[in-house]
Amino acid sequence: MEFGFLFLAFTAIFAVYFYFRSPTVKGAMGEARVTSRMKSALNPNEYVILNDLTLPTNGGTTQIDHIVVSQFGIFVVETKNMKGWIFGGERQARWTQTLRRHKSQFQNPLRQNFKHVKTVQELLSLRAVDIHNVVVFVGSAQPKTDMPNNVLWSARELADYVNARRMSVFSQDQVTDFVEKL
Repeated sequence: MEFGFLFLAFTAIFAVYFYFRSPTVKGAMGEARVTSRMKSALNPNEYVILNDLTLPTNGGTTQIDHIVVSQFGIFVVETKNMKGWIFGGERQARWTQTLRRHKSQFQNPLRQNFKHVKTVQELLSLRAVDIHNVVVFVGSAQPKTDMPNNVLWSARELADYVNARRMSVFSQDQVTDFVEKL
């Protein structure tokens, strides 16, 4: 009886451990952290935060982590919950994550998010300059190469980035219309 209980307890702990380490759960946890920070840092009278949207594309659908809609523009945000050192450039197709001595490559998140930006642009019939392609790393990832200004390294930096854009480009009626369409 005691062995069976220990075996079940160990199995449950093992399952929970690997569940929380799965990419899906880590991604959702990072997205929740970003959502929480944006809700506390962005004025709800000026910004509408949309999370985890699935929008139609020519070839099916695309999933977008966050869209912030405001009179100051539309911010399409890709969240990456990662650790380690990040190497990459704006024009490189693949970036590298180094964690201890292990290296792994992943798609350039700016390129990944570009598809999301184009989908939003087409859906809302907007100019490219009114939509911001933003990537935010949460977790303990650190850049080891120069990164563009729209690649950010915390949810706080993301909120500051959005709040820094203060030139109105849309009316409040347009913002309401965009939110309804999205």
